[in-house]
Amino acid sequence: MAVTLRECLELQLLEVELLLSMFPKEGEIKLAEDAVPGVQRYLRNADGALPPQLEYSIAVDVGEAKVKVELQVLLPHMYPHVAPQLFARSNALHRQQQLQLNTELASHISSLDSGELCIYGAVQWVKDHSLPYLENGKISSESASEEAVVKETLHRMWIYSHHIYRQELRKKIFDCARKLNLTGFCLTGKPGVICVEGLRENCEEFWRVVRYPNWKHISCKHVETMETEGSVDNLRLFRAFEDLQFQAHGDYGLRNDYHMDLGQFLEFLKQHQSGHIFQILFGVEGKLSD
Repeated sequence: MAVTLRECLELQLLEVELLLSMFPKEGEIKLAEDAVPGVQRYLRNADGALPPQLEYSIAVDVGEAKVKVELQVLLPHMYPHVAPQLFARSNALHRQQQLQLNTELASHISSLDSGELCIYGAVQWVKDHSLPYLENGKISSESASEEAVVKETLHRMWIYSHHIYRQELRKKIFDCARKLNLTGFCLTGKPGVICVEGLRENCEEFWRVVRYPNWKHISCKHVETMETEGSVDNLRLFRAFEDLQFQAHGDYGLRNDYHMDLGQFLEFLKQHQSGHIFQILFGVEGKLSD
Protein backbone atom coordinates (compact mmCIF):
# COMPACT_ATOMS: atom_id res chain seq x y z
CA MET A 1 0.00 0.00 0.00
CA ALA A 2 1.47 3.35 -1.05
CA VAL A 3 2.19 5.86 1.67
CA THR A 4 0.44 9.18 1.22
CA LEU A 5 1.83 12.66 1.78
CA ARG A 6 -0.90 13.30 4.36
CA GLU A 7 0.21 10.31 6.44
CA CYS A 8 3.82 11.49 6.38
CA LEU A 9 2.94 15.03 7.45
CA GLU A 10 0.68 13.77 10.23
CA LEU A 11 3.53 11.59 11.55
CA GLN A 12 5.88 14.59 11.43
CA LEU A 13 3.48 16.69 13.53
CA LEU A 14 3.04 13.81 15.95
CA GLU A 15 6.81 13.53 16.36
CA VAL A 16 7.18 17.28 16.95
CA GLU A 17 4.50 17.14 19.64
CA LEU A 18 6.32 14.22 21.27
CA LEU A 19 9.67 16.05 21.18
CA LEU A 20 8.15 19.21 22.70
CA SER A 21 6.92 17.14 25.64
CA MET A 22 10.38 15.58 26.08
CA PHE A 23 12.25 18.90 25.79
CA PRO A 24 9.90 21.34 27.52
CA LYS A 25 12.46 23.95 28.63
CA GLU A 26 12.58 27.25 26.81
CA GLY A 27 15.16 27.22 24.04
CA GLU A 28 15.59 23.44 23.94
CA ILE A 29 13.58 23.23 20.71
CA LYS A 30 13.43 26.09 18.23
CA LEU A 31 10.83 25.77 15.50
CA ALA A 32 11.09 27.69 12.26
CA GLU A 33 8.48 30.42 12.05
CA ASP A 34 5.11 29.17 10.75
CA ALA A 35 6.52 25.64 10.30
CA VAL A 36 3.88 23.72 12.25
CA PRO A 37 0.93 26.04 11.41
CA GLY A 38 1.80 25.75 7.71
CA VAL A 39 1.57 21.95 7.80
CA GLN A 40 -1.64 22.11 9.84
CA ARG A 41 -3.26 24.45 7.29
CA TYR A 42 -2.28 22.12 4.46
CA LEU A 43 -3.80 19.12 6.25
CA ARG A 44 -7.05 21.05 6.65
CA ASN A 45 -7.03 21.99 2.97
CA ALA A 46 -4.89 19.68 0.85
CA ASP A 47 -5.88 21.47 -2.35
CA GLY A 48 -3.47 24.33 -1.65
CA ALA A 49 0.26 24.57 -2.28
CA LEU A 50 2.61 22.29 -0.38
CA PRO A 51 3.65 23.70 3.00
CA PRO A 52 7.27 24.59 3.77
CA GLN A 53 9.29 21.64 5.01
CA LEU A 54 9.27 21.27 8.78
CA GLU A 55 12.44 22.80 10.15
CA TYR A 56 13.62 23.02 13.76
CA SER A 57 16.64 22.58 16.01
CA ILE A 58 17.18 20.76 19.29
CA ALA A 59 19.79 21.78 21.87
CA VAL A 60 21.55 18.68 23.19
CA ASP A 61 23.58 18.72 26.42
CA VAL A 62 26.64 16.48 26.09
CA GLY A 63 28.83 15.16 28.91
CA GLU A 64 29.14 16.27 32.52
CA ALA A 65 30.05 19.77 31.38
CA LYS A 66 26.76 19.91 29.43
CA VAL A 67 28.42 21.26 26.31
CA LYS A 68 25.79 22.43 23.85
CA VAL A 69 25.50 20.59 20.55
CA GLU A 70 22.72 21.83 18.29
CA LEU A 71 20.97 19.27 16.09
CA GLN A 72 19.43 21.04 13.11
CA VAL A 73 16.52 19.19 11.50
CA LEU A 74 14.95 19.60 8.06
CA LEU A 75 12.21 17.11 7.15
CA PRO A 76 11.41 16.29 3.51
CA HIS A 77 7.66 16.12 2.90
CA MET A 78 7.79 12.31 2.63
CA TYR A 79 9.74 11.76 5.88
CA PRO A 80 9.84 9.25 7.60
CA HIS A 81 9.88 7.30 4.33
CA VAL A 82 12.64 9.60 3.11
CA ALA A 83 15.68 10.23 5.32
CA PRO A 84 15.69 13.52 7.27
CA GLN A 85 18.40 16.10 6.70
CA LEU A 86 20.29 16.45 9.98
CA PHE A 87 23.29 18.52 10.93
CA ALA A 88 25.00 18.64 14.33
CA ARG A 89 27.04 21.73 15.18
CA SER A 90 28.81 23.16 18.21
CA ASN A 91 31.11 26.09 18.89
CA ALA A 92 33.32 23.62 20.76
CA LEU A 93 34.04 21.65 17.58
CA HIS A 94 36.51 22.51 14.87
CA ARG A 95 35.31 22.35 11.29
CA GLN A 96 36.98 19.01 10.53
CA GLN A 97 35.65 17.39 13.70
CA GLN A 98 32.16 18.67 12.94
CA LEU A 99 32.40 17.18 9.45
CA GLN A 100 33.47 13.79 10.84
CA LEU A 101 30.67 13.80 13.42
CA ASN A 102 28.05 14.55 10.77
CA THR A 103 29.43 11.91 8.42
CA GLU A 104 28.96 9.32 11.17
CA LEU A 105 25.50 10.68 11.97
CA ALA A 106 24.44 10.38 8.31
CA SER A 107 25.77 6.83 8.22
CA HIS A 108 23.75 5.97 11.33
CA ILE A 109 20.54 7.44 9.88
CA SER A 110 21.00 5.58 6.59
CA SER A 111 21.25 2.29 8.49
CA LEU A 112 17.73 2.69 9.93
CA ASP A 113 14.65 1.14 8.38
CA SER A 114 12.60 3.40 6.14
CA GLY A 115 9.36 4.56 7.75
CA GLU A 116 10.76 4.91 11.28
CA LEU A 117 10.47 8.19 13.15
CA CYS A 118 14.10 8.76 14.06
CA ILE A 119 14.64 12.30 15.36
CA TYR A 120 14.61 11.38 19.04
CA GLY A 121 16.95 8.49 18.24
CA ALA A 122 19.22 10.96 16.45
CA VAL A 123 19.24 13.19 19.55
CA GLN A 124 20.32 10.23 21.66
CA TRP A 125 22.97 9.30 19.10
CA VAL A 126 24.40 12.84 19.20
CA LYS A 127 24.40 12.78 23.01
CA ASP A 128 26.23 9.43 23.06
CA HIS A 129 28.72 10.02 20.23
CA SER A 130 29.70 13.71 20.41
CA LEU A 131 31.81 13.51 23.57
CA PRO A 132 34.99 12.05 21.98
CA TYR A 133 34.90 14.80 19.34
CA LEU A 134 34.41 17.48 22.01
CA GLU A 135 37.32 16.13 24.07
CA ASN A 136 39.57 16.05 21.01
CA GLY A 137 38.42 19.57 20.17
CA LYS A 138 39.45 20.77 23.62
CA ILE A 139 42.89 19.19 23.29
CA SER A 140 43.30 20.69 19.81
CA SER A 141 42.25 24.12 21.08
CA GLU A 142 44.74 23.96 23.94
CA SER A 143 47.49 22.88 21.55
CA ALA A 144 46.56 25.64 19.12
CA SER A 145 46.60 28.17 21.96
CA GLU A 146 50.07 27.02 22.99
CA GLU A 147 51.27 27.24 19.41
CA ALA A 148 49.66 30.63 19.03
CA VAL A 149 51.69 32.16 21.86
CA VAL A 150 53.66 34.94 20.27
CA LYS A 151 57.36 34.66 20.93
CA GLU A 152 59.61 37.70 20.82
CA THR A 153 63.37 37.74 20.39
CA LEU A 154 65.63 40.05 22.35
CA HIS A 155 68.73 41.02 20.40
CA ARG A 156 71.79 42.50 22.11
CA MET A 157 74.64 43.84 19.98
CA TRP A 158 78.09 44.75 21.29
CA ILE A 159 79.74 47.22 18.94
CA TYR A 160 83.39 48.33 19.08
CA SER A 161 84.90 51.44 17.55
CA HIS A 162 88.44 52.85 17.61
CA HIS A 163 86.97 56.01 19.11
CA ILE A 164 83.74 57.98 19.45
CA TYR A 165 84.15 61.75 19.82
CA ARG A 166 82.23 63.81 17.28
CA GLN A 167 79.10 65.45 18.66
CA GLU A 168 77.08 64.91 15.48
CA LEU A 169 77.92 61.18 15.57
CA ARG A 170 76.95 60.89 19.22
CA LYS A 171 73.68 62.70 18.51
CA LYS A 172 72.96 60.28 15.66
CA ILE A 173 73.59 57.29 17.96
CA PHE A 174 71.32 58.55 20.74
CA ASP A 175 68.54 59.72 18.43
CA CYS A 176 68.49 56.39 16.61
CA ALA A 177 68.47 54.33 19.83
CA ARG A 178 65.62 56.42 21.23
CA LYS A 179 63.59 56.17 18.02
CA LEU A 180 63.95 52.36 17.89
CA ASN A 181 63.19 51.84 21.61
CA LEU A 182 66.64 50.41 22.30
CA THR A 183 68.34 50.34 25.67
CA GLY A 184 72.05 50.00 26.38
CA PHE A 185 74.83 52.57 26.36
CA CYS A 186 77.38 54.50 24.35
CA LEU A 187 80.89 54.73 25.83
CA THR A 188 82.36 57.94 24.49
CA GLY A 189 86.12 58.29 24.00
CA LYS A 190 88.90 55.98 22.94
CA PRO A 191 88.00 53.17 22.53
CA GLY A 192 84.31 53.65 21.83
CA VAL A 193 81.80 50.95 22.73
CA ILE A 194 78.08 50.77 22.00
CA CYS A 195 75.62 48.22 23.33
CA VAL A 196 72.05 48.15 22.04
CA GLU A 197 69.31 45.73 23.08
CA GLY A 198 65.71 45.37 21.99
CA LEU A 199 63.74 43.71 19.23
CA ARG A 200 65.95 42.08 16.64
CA GLU A 201 64.70 44.12 13.70
CA ASN A 202 65.27 47.35 15.64
CA CYS A 203 68.84 46.41 16.55
CA GLU A 204 69.62 45.52 12.96
CA GLU A 205 68.15 48.82 11.78
CA PHE A 206 70.31 50.69 14.32
CA TRP A 207 73.43 48.89 13.05
CA ARG A 208 72.55 49.79 9.48
CA VAL A 209 71.91 53.45 10.28
CA VAL A 210 74.96 54.21 12.45
CA ARG A 211 77.42 52.62 10.01
CA TYR A 212 76.13 54.58 7.03
CA PRO A 213 77.70 56.15 5.08
CA ASN A 214 81.38 55.86 5.99
CA TRP A 215 82.10 54.84 9.59
CA LYS A 216 85.09 52.61 8.84
CA HIS A 217 86.59 51.80 12.23
CA ILE A 218 83.59 50.04 13.70
CA SER A 219 82.64 46.38 14.08
CA CYS A 220 79.98 44.29 15.77
CA LYS A 221 82.02 42.09 18.10
CA HIS A 222 79.27 39.98 19.63
CA VAL A 223 75.54 39.33 19.40
CA GLU A 224 73.32 37.77 22.07
CA THR A 225 69.87 36.44 21.19
CA MET A 226 67.20 35.28 23.63
CA GLU A 227 63.65 34.17 22.92
CA THR A 228 60.76 34.79 25.29
CA GLU A 229 57.00 34.19 25.33
CA GLY A 230 56.56 37.41 27.26
CA SER A 231 57.88 40.89 26.63
CA VAL A 232 61.51 41.38 25.68
CA ASP A 233 61.57 44.11 28.34
CA ASN A 234 61.92 41.37 30.97
CA LEU A 235 65.26 40.33 29.43
CA ARG A 236 66.86 43.77 29.14
CA LEU A 237 70.03 44.43 31.17
CA PHE A 238 69.68 48.20 30.84
CA ARG A 239 66.70 50.39 31.72
CA ALA A 240 67.59 53.21 29.31
CA PHE A 241 70.19 54.17 26.72
CA GLU A 242 73.02 55.64 28.80
CA ASP A 243 75.80 58.07 27.98
CA LEU A 244 79.00 56.64 29.51
CA GLN A 245 82.04 58.85 30.03
CA PHE A 246 84.75 57.57 32.32
CA GLN A 247 87.87 59.44 33.42
CA ALA A 248 90.60 59.41 30.77
CA HIS A 249 94.22 58.55 31.58
CA GLY A 250 96.46 61.64 31.57
CA ASP A 251 96.16 65.24 32.66
CA TYR A 252 94.36 66.70 29.68
CA GLY A 253 90.90 65.22 30.02
CA LEU A 254 89.03 63.83 27.07
CA ARG A 255 91.34 63.94 24.04
CA ASN A 256 91.96 61.64 21.10
CA ASP A 257 95.36 60.60 22.43
CA TYR A 258 94.11 59.33 25.76
CA HIS A 259 92.44 56.02 26.57
CA MET A 260 89.37 55.77 28.77
CA ASP A 261 89.75 54.07 32.14
CA LEU A 262 88.78 50.55 31.12
CA GLY A 263 88.87 49.37 34.73
CA GLN A 264 85.85 51.56 35.43
CA PHE A 265 84.21 50.22 32.29
CA LEU A 266 84.78 46.61 33.43
CA GLU A 267 83.17 47.45 36.76
CA PHE A 268 80.17 48.89 34.92
CA LEU A 269 79.86 45.72 32.79
CA LYS A 270 79.94 43.48 35.86
CA GLN A 271 77.22 45.55 37.49
CA HIS A 272 75.09 44.71 34.45
CA GLN A 273 75.89 40.97 34.35
CA SER A 274 78.15 41.43 31.34
CA GLY A 275 81.69 41.08 32.68
CA HIS A 276 82.43 38.32 30.15
CA ILE A 277 82.01 40.81 27.31
CA PHE A 278 85.23 42.66 28.22
CA GLN A 279 87.46 39.91 26.83
CA ILE A 280 85.30 39.64 23.70
CA LEU A 281 85.69 43.37 23.04
CA PHE A 282 89.37 43.80 23.88
CA GLY A 283 90.88 40.32 23.69
CA VAL A 284 92.22 40.43 27.27
CA GLU A 285 90.80 39.75 30.69
CA GLY A 286 89.94 42.95 32.48
CA LYS A 287 91.14 44.17 35.87
CA LEU A 288 89.14 46.45 38.09
CA SER A 289 90.48 49.93 38.86
CA ASP A 290 92.02 50.48 42.27
